[in-house]
Amino acid sequence: MKRIELLAPARDLAAVHAAVDYGADAVYIGGARFGARAAAVNTVDDIARAAEYAHRFGVRIHVTLNTVLFDGELAEAEALARAVVAAGADAIIVQDMAYRRMSLPVELHASTQVCNMSPERARFLGECGFARVILERGLSLAEIRAICEATDAEVECFVHGAICVGYSGRCFLSRSMSDRSGNRGECSQPCRLTYDLTDGEGRRYIEGKHLLSVRDMNLSHRIGEMLDAGVTSFKIEGRLKDERYIKNVVAYYRREIDECLASRPELCRASFGRSVCDFAPDPSKSFTRGESEYFFAGKRPGVASFDTPKSVGESVGRVASCSARTFTLDRDHTLLPGDGICFGGDGTSVNAVEGRRVTPNRMAGIAPGTEIFRNYDNRFALALDRSRTRRTLSVDAEVAVSAGRLHVRFVRRDDGASAEVVREGCFDAARDAAKMESTLRTQVAKSGDTIFSVESVLVAGAELFVPASVIADARREALDALAAVPWRTEHSVKADDLSVRYPGDRVTAEENVTNALSREFYSLHGVHEIEPPLETAASTAGRRVMRSAYCLRREIGECLKENPRLRGELYLERGSHRYRLSFDCERCEMSLYDDK
Repeated sequence: MKRIELLAPARDLAAVHAAVDYGADAVYIGGARFGARAAAVNTVDDIARAAEYAHRFGVRIHVTLNTVLFDGELAEAEALARAVVAAGADAIIVQDMAYRRMSLPVELHASTQVCNMSPERARFLGECGFARVILERGLSLAEIRAICEATDAEVECFVHGAICVGYSGRCFLSRSMSDRSGNRGECSQPCRLTYDLTDGEGRRYIEGKHLLSVRDMNLSHRIGEMLDAGVTSFKIEGRLKDERYIKNVVAYYRREIDECLASRPELCRASFGRSVCDFAPDPSKSFTRGESEYFFAGKRPGVASFDTPKSVGESVGRVASCSARTFTLDRDHTLLPGDGICFGGDGTSVNAVEGRRVTPNRMAGIAPGTEIFRNYDNRFALALDRSRTRRTLSVDAEVAVSAGRLHVRFVRRDDGASAEVVREGCFDAARDAAKMESTLRTQVAKSGDTIFSVESVLVAGAELFVPASVIADARREALDALAAVPWRTEHSVKADDLSVRYPGDRVTAEENVTNALSREFYSLHGVHEIEPPLETAASTAGRRVMRSAYCLRREIGECLKENPRLRGELYLERGSHRYRLSFDCERCEMSLYDDK
């Protein structure tokens, strides 16, 4: 049976606990170095604690070591990789092919930073030993299906959260503006800044807009289609997000995926246990720049968020009228004091509410016709903070008493694993067998603060008396023993098949071969030319610094295939930085060139 995984992000150990408790099948977390989120690092000891907690439910831990490496870092990177494996990591997510030459005893997953976009590339990665390929976010369902059909490796897709507007691992925009590089885990997110769209000669067509900032992804209504296409792992973005985000979004996708699995008996979830959520999950109430399916159904406009790169949230209505200190909405709403609202690129908080009339902390920017969004729901945030959802494993119990012994046994429903405890003793006849049976059943059914939920208790020998303290002691020992029984998990550790040829004889500068081991990998797979990496170039002047499925012309109704009004060269300008836009209509892609 094929196992399907809900993969959640974790900034730290507390986020790991939240992701596991609210239903994740796997968690990805950064190591102490070499992760694509330098602000989300964790010690080897914390990864060991994360694995210990997660493995109680068969939840896997994937460690992100997905930056490119320089030659002087190879020994440290390998040592760290081996340390996290020893700590319990089930997989390592990597960008740099140097890791394939280290003979690591762990699954390797090809990060989205490898820019996995084609069936040929996915097939190659699977054949040379990667257990999984993580796809670029700009792909359509048809493209995802073609990749799944082309490779025996597992396929992982992002389904929720922020989208990198440039192809992952091929974006150098941050580095062109600063010494911070996305491929080294320190992206300054220049795609979220404001730009002017110009002709390069002084004419400005659009001024001061977030022209590269795209909405966040939400493919929750596409899970079934993706399952049928062959996707194995559904990934939530957000290693810098807080625990509220993790609880809410993980719980929501747990429900959506389980509903899809219920009608597909050939598939099952990849971990064990049940999380009964004590609030109604709603991703629109967590950080979102507005929802988008991006290009899942094909390339189309309407995916950008020009006004703000900040969280937008949910629409609550438009302003019907204003006074000096209040505004009135055009419909009923659920705003409450303490909520956060935004409008255009601005925002404030709510001080008071009376019917449709709202008193904000400040009125600047609010006028009749303004659409109001709630980007912070105070009541929902409190519900998340107060949530006490626990993940439990269903077990069945057996308790039997004979003249010389008490026998207590628990069996996990998910995999049949069991643990039992025997207590020797001299047990006399019970005065009231029915009462004794009730005592045995009640005592053995207690699970306290353990991870277990006792679903049934089979009782034998109730005609003999056993002190409740003896039963409780045996129960505790048996449940502790069962908690220590590991889950039977499969790992796909594959050697590199050097007979496999790379799909092409040239590796470009944008693919960032920055060390000797990576060069060796490509050479052994038949590559004849490896360009010097752009990551180490003295300057990006004149070079392509972003390639994207997102097209600004398409977004503003100026597609070159559809009789555009804007002719000639187009540029994005911000201060001293200027980027020439190039449009590949055959591929329906846009590129940015550093026009210094």
